[in-house]
Amino acid sequence: MDAVQNPERPLPQVAVVVIGYDDAAHVTDAVRSALAQGPAVREVVAVDDCSTDGSADLLDRLAASEPRLKVIRRRANSGGCGTPRNTGLDAVTSPYVMFLDSDDVLPPGAVGALLDAATGAHAEVASGLCVRRELPSGREVPWQARLYALHAVVPHPAQRPLLVHDTLCVNKLYRTGFLREHGIRFPEGRFPYEDVVFTARVLAAAPRIALVPDRVYVWHVRRSAERLSISLDRAGVENWRARTEACRQAYEVLLGAGQKELAQVARAKFLDHDLRMYMRELGLRDAAYRRAWWELTRAHLAAYDADDWARNPAAPGRLVGRVVLASPEPRDLPRLRELAARPARLCPPYARAADGTPVWSEDLPQVSLEPLLTRPVHVLPLAVDAELRPRARGARLRLRLHELYGRVAQAGPEAVEVEWRHRDDGDEAVRRTTELAPSAGTWSAETTVDLPALAAPGVGTWDLRLRIRFRDGVSREVTAHALTGAGLLGRSAVPSARHGVVLVQPYATHSGALALRVAPGARGVLSVARGRLRRLLH
Repeated sequence: MDAVQNPERPLPQVAVVVIGYDDAAHVTDAVRSALAQGPAVREVVAVDDCSTDGSADLLDRLAASEPRLKVIRRRANSGGCGTPRNTGLDAVTSPYVMFLDSDDVLPPGAVGALLDAATGAHAEVASGLCVRRELPSGREVPWQARLYALHAVVPHPAQRPLLVHDTLCVNKLYRTGFLREHGIRFPEGRFPYEDVVFTARVLAAAPRIALVPDRVYVWHVRRSAERLSISLDRAGVENWRARTEACRQAYEVLLGAGQKELAQVARAKFLDHDLRMYMRELGLRDAAYRRAWWELTRAHLAAYDADDWARNPAAPGRLVGRVVLASPEPRDLPRLRELAARPARLCPPYARAADGTPVWSEDLPQVSLEPLLTRPVHVLPLAVDAELRPRARGARLRLRLHELYGRVAQAGPEAVEVEWRHRDDGDEAVRRTTELAPSAGTWSAETTVDLPALAAPGVGTWDLRLRIRFRDGVSREVTAHALTGAGLLGRSAVPSARHGVVLVQPYATHSGALALRVAPGARGVLSVARGRLRRLLH
C-alpha cells in the first residue's frame, strides 16, 4: 500500500534530485510526483543532462510556477547517470536527499514514509519497497521484497547481508551530511550500473538503516521503447563489461572498508543474479558476442577464491560459474540456460566420473555435482519436460519428470499440481492436480488444458508453473522445459463453443520454459496479427 504522511513531522527537510536526458515525454511527470509529496519536500533539483528535445524548457516553464523547483542545465552530456546525480547532490541544501529518474515516479506518501523512518530511528539511510511496473501492461513486480516485509532498523549493514542485493539508489532517503562526510558520490561519466558502486560505498560507511514496507518508488520498465534504458539495453557485450566492472568495484569497496562478509555476499549475488540473468539470454546472441561474453566472464570469475566457491556449492549460479571458468570456449549453452532459470532446471544427461561421483559431463569431470546428493529435495534443480498439443477438442499437456542421481526416486514423487498463471495479472490462475506414474527411470503425467478458462480474460500469455508433491508431504515448485520437436510449438486455431475459435501458441521463454499465448475469437486473432505486424515493422 502507498505510504501515509505524518502531519506531526518537522517540515520541510527533503530534496529530490531528478535527472533526465531527452525525456520530454516523462520528465515533468517525474518532477510533479516529487512535488506532490507535500511540504516534506523542501526542494526538487532537476538536472537536465544537455537534452536536445526541449526537456529543459518544459522544466523551466514548470519552475516558473513552482518555487520549490530548481532547474540545472548541464552544458555537455555526461553519457551516464552518475554525473548529473552528483551535480544535483552538490546543489542540495536540505538535510535529506532522494534520487529520481525522469521516466519513473514517486508514489504518494513515499517521502513521508522514508522521512518518518529515518528521523524516528536516527538513521543515516531509510529504504523502502520499489516496484517494477511493466508498461504498457501495468504488471508490477516488487524488487527485493524479502527486505521490505516489515519495519526494521539495522544498526549495521553486516547484520542484514541481504542489503547488498538491493543495489538501487532510488528507493532510499539519505542524510545529506552523511554522504558528504564520507565523500560518497556516484562514478562520473559514462559508467553504467553506477548505483551498484554507489550503494557499495554507502554500505561500506556502515550507516544505521531503517527499512519500511511501504511502496516508495515506481520503476517504469518500457521494453518496447525506441531507446532502451541502460539496464535494459543488454544487446552489446559492452553492457556486460560494464556490469562486471561495477560488480568488481563494489566488491573492492566493501573489502577495502573491512566489510569482508558483505564483500563475499556481493560476489555471491553476482553469481546468483547477474550471471544467471545474462546466461538465460546468451543463446539469443551471435557467436562473436558469446565468445567475448565468455572471455569477460572467465576473467571476472578468475578473481574468486576458494571461500567464494565453497559457499553453497550446489547453488545454480555457482554451478554455472564453475562450468564457464573450467571451459575456455562457450559450451552447453542450452543446458546452462536451463540451469540459470528461476527455479533452476538441471537437464540430462547426468554424467558420473570414473569413481561414480556426479559430474557436469564426462569431458568436464572437474565440475563436481556431488553437493546435489545432500541438498534437500525441495531445492533441487529438478527437470520436467513438457509438451502441449492443441487439438480440435482442446489441448493435452504431457509432463515427464527426470531422475537426478537417485534423489527423485528416494523422495517418491506422487503427484503434480499444474498451474497456468496469467503473466500480466498474477491473481489469474487455472489449476489442476494429476498423479505421476513411474516409467523407465522417469515419472509421467498427462492432463487437459482448460482453454475456455485461459481465453476468458482475452488475449494474454500464461506461464506454466508446477508443484511436484512427494510421499512425505514435501513439495518442489518448478517450471517445465519446453520440448521443441516438430509441430510442438506452432500456432493452432482450436474450435470453441464459447469463443468460436481460440488461437493457441505454445512457446519457449528465454529460459526455455513452456508458456502459452491465447487469443479468443476473431477479434483476438486479429489483435495477434496486428501485434505481429507491429513487431516486424519495429
